[in-house]
Amino acid sequence: MTEFSENNAWYLAQIKPNCQSIAERNLRQQGYQVFLPLIRETIRRRGKFSSALRPLFPGYVFVGLGAETTNARAIGSTYGISSVVRFGASAAQVPSGLICQLRQRCDSENALIPDNAFQSGDTVKIQSGPFADFLATVASLPSEQRAWVLIDLMGRETRVAVELNALHKVP
Repeated sequence: MTEFSENNAWYLAQIKPNCQSIAERNLRQQGYQVFLPLIRETIRRRGKFSSALRPLFPGYVFVGLGAETTNARAIGSTYGISSVVRFGASAAQVPSGLICQLRQRCDSENALIPDNAFQSGDTVKIQSGPFADFLATVASLPSEQRAWVLIDLMGRETRVAVELNALHKVP
């Protein structure tokens, strides 16, 4: 397997439906670098909330070619891959700087680390927990891990403590 390097040529490949793990495994076996950024989401099943990792770009994976793997054509014929994103006749190369920046924003599981630069008065969307998908206003930031937010519940503002990694700033 190739090590991550800024010199790698990166391409974007479309994955066949329900073939994400198959495509990743086959690409790695061929010596390609594979990068699939993920995002944590709260899902509700049978009335219970749980956290799940979902692809940041559903249906796509970044594929890197190192010095020893220079054939980009083989990516498209890999089992689990539908096609390589192209502009015209040639495969579109993704800037390696973009991949570097994405990797810096991800943890060890390739899950995107949320931007936690919140201030009092910011409007945020709660990403996980029992208040998932609620819009709220940051009231205060008592610690580096939690924030007090104001949520409108049944016409009344309610103050709730939420983990910072569960919040996403709304523009």
